[in-house]
Amino acid sequence: MSDRESGDEQQQQYAARGTVEQEIATKTLHIQSKRFYLDVKQNRRGRFLKIAEVIAGGKKSRLVMTMSTGAEFRDHLTDMSEFYASLGPSSPDNAPEDGRLKSEQITRDQERRYYLDLRENARGRFLKVTQSSPYRPRCSIALPAQGMIEFRDALTDLLDEYGTEEQENPVDLPDSKSMRTENKKILL
Repeated sequence: MSDRESGDEQQQQYAARGTVEQEIATKTLHIQSKRFYLDVKQNRRGRFLKIAEVIAGGKKSRLVMTMSTGAEFRDHLTDMSEFYASLGPSSPDNAPEDGRLKSEQITRDQERRYYLDLRENARGRFLKVTQSSPYRPRCSIALPAQGMIEFRDALTDLLDEYGTEEQENPVDLPDSKSMRTENKKILL
């Protein structure tokens, strides 16, 4: 991932926040004019996946998910690719008004949500994956529908090799609370 950020700069940023990440494995996919990076990383809380999309102009979008969420994401990718295969040729006349062909949602910890929307527009069909969390801005990637199986297979390889289990001895923390005052959100 040297073309996204300098590794030294990134490690310094993480060290300043107290969250040092170790990169365990990475896979790179080239689908149409986009590059996708699937990384398995590890920090003090355990292993996780970081999925990045880099388009031709250099714009980057990233999603982060736990390994167990990655396994559920893979299962939804399988369903979406089977649904895509059952569709006929793309036709702007038969497309739904909002462009959405099929939707799924993954919810974790009542706060982190992942939305998977198989959509169609004038350029073709694609899978839009959006991550929503109260702690981070909303992030999304757009995966061309023709690349869903290749993406799923790369994800499956990483999950098979590095596991889908969360940390063996997770720290039992109380549920987080938040409070809003004026234009600020306080996390407790």
